[in-house]
Amino acid sequence: MSAAAGAVARGEAAFQAARRRRWLGALLVLAVLLPCLWLAAWVSEFRWPILAAGFPRMGDYFLRTLPDLRWGSLFAGVKTEGSLAYWFYRLDRWAWLLFETANMAALATVAGTVLALPLAFLGARNISPGGWAFQLSRRGLEAVRTVPELVFALILVWAFGIGALPGIIAIALHTAGALGKLFAEAIENAEMGPWEGLRASGAHWVQACRWAVLPQVGPSLLSYVLLRFEINVRGASVIGFVGAGGIGEELYTVILSNYYEEISAIVVLIVLTVMAIDLASERLRHRLIGPRA
Repeated sequence: MSAAAGAVARGEAAFQAARRRRWLGALLVLAVLLPCLWLAAWVSEFRWPILAAGFPRMGDYFLRTLPDLRWGSLFAGVKTEGSLAYWFYRLDRWAWLLFETANMAALATVAGTVLALPLAFLGARNISPGGWAFQLSRRGLEAVRTVPELVFALILVWAFGIGALPGIIAIALHTAGALGKLFAEAIENAEMGPWEGLRASGAHWVQACRWAVLPQVGPSLLSYVLLRFEINVRGASVIGFVGAGGIGEELYTVILSNYYEEISAIVVLIVLTVMAIDLASERLRHRLIGPRA
C-alpha cells in the first residue's frame, strides 16, 4: 500500500508540475502577445473614441442605402416608387455586369491554374529537379501572391486601359501565387512509392509527375481550384473600383455619386450572385470529388 501510495503521490506531483508549466507558458505567451497587440493598435491608430464616433455614422450611411419599399406597390412597375422594380430599375445593365464579373473570375481562375501547376511541381520539395528550380518557383509564387490584386490592376489599367482585361490578368496573377503554394504543399504530401518506381524504370521527370503524382493529388487540386473560383468572384466584384471592369466599376460610380438606393441594389445582387455560385461550386465539387474532399 505504501508503494502504491507513493506512486500515486509521485504521479500527482508530476501532474501538478506539468500543469504549472502549462500555466507559466500561457502567462509567458500573454506577456509577449498583449504588448505586441497594444503596439499594433498604437501604430495603426486603433482608437476606441474613433470607433465610438464612427459606428453611428456608418449606421446612418447604411440606413440611407435602404430602399423605400411600400407593400401596396411592392410588385408594381418600374416607374412606381416603392416597388421592387423601381429599386432594381437598371437590372438589365447590372445583370450583364455581373455576368461579366463571373466570366472574369472564371477566365482568371483557369489562367492562374495553368500558371500555378507547373510551378507547383517545380516548387515541391520532394520532387523538385534541383535547388535552383525550387527556389525560383517558390520565390516567384511568393512575389505574385504578396502583391494585392488591386495593385496589379492599377498597373495593368495604366498599361492596357480601362476594361475587363486588366482585371482578368490581375486576378490570374494572384491566383497563380495562391494556388501554386497550395498545389506544392499537396504534392509534398503525395506517396513517393509510385514516383520512385517510375523513375527507377526510366521515366523522365515530366512523365513521373504526370503518372505518379498527379493522379494522387488531382482531387485535392481540383477542390482548391473550385474554392479559388468562389474567391475570385468576390475579388472580381471589387477590382472594378480601379477601372478593371465588372460590376465593381458600376458600384464605385454610384458610391461616388451618393446614389444610395442603387448602392444597396447592386450589393444585394452581388451577394445573391456569389451565394448562387458558391452553392453551384459546392455541389460540383462534391459531385466530382466526393463529400470528404
